[in-house]
Amino acid sequence: MQQRLWAGGCADSPGQTRSSRIARRLRVPCRNCSYQGQIGDEHRAPIHLSAVDDRGRLAAQELLRVFGRAFNDSETYQHAIPSEEYLTNLLGKEHFIVVVAMMEKTVVGGLAAYVLEKFEQQRREIYIYDLAVSDAHRRRGVASETINALKKIAAAQGAYVIFVHADLEDGPAIALYRSLGTMKAAHHFDIEVGT
Repeated sequence: MQQRLWAGGCADSPGQTRSSRIARRLRVPCRNCSYQGQIGDEHRAPIHLSAVDDRGRLAAQELLRVFGRAFNDSETYQHAIPSEEYLTNLLGKEHFIVVVAMMEKTVVGGLAAYVLEKFEQQRREIYIYDLAVSDAHRRRGVASETINALKKIAAAQGAYVIFVHADLEDGPAIALYRSLGTMKAAHHFDIEVGT
């Protein structure tokens, strides 16, 4: 069985032409962005998984199920799944990236990330909001490969860094991220919006 990576959302490079934006809407392969590869395979061919393509939307919905199981939080990830219209719209936004790892036709892991346009300098950074791999496929390089796929997308986006937060008690996540980058101590605060 081979595992495959698909990237959704579009990491169009700066200076893209009008025709490349149109090609994105028409599901034509985009040379500037997304990534498909086989885990452990040296030969990875870049292709574009269109955000408005049914398989992209369906893979994203399945990734929500993987997140719910992995985070033991089905309430958040399954109780109010976004409508097809909402999900298609979100996947079509340039600031949202989804990378999905698949075994045959089954989603086994992936990540959701956001591109942040910076204020202090004309540059971008990418924030990995969620990353998970199903229990049966952990410790096989799936998470590392999804991050490697994101690194290619980030480079095409002109991002200078990818960052991610990990819960202090999540040893495996901390070990993974430490192997890929530098750790900086920080505190996380949830600020209620209120009315």
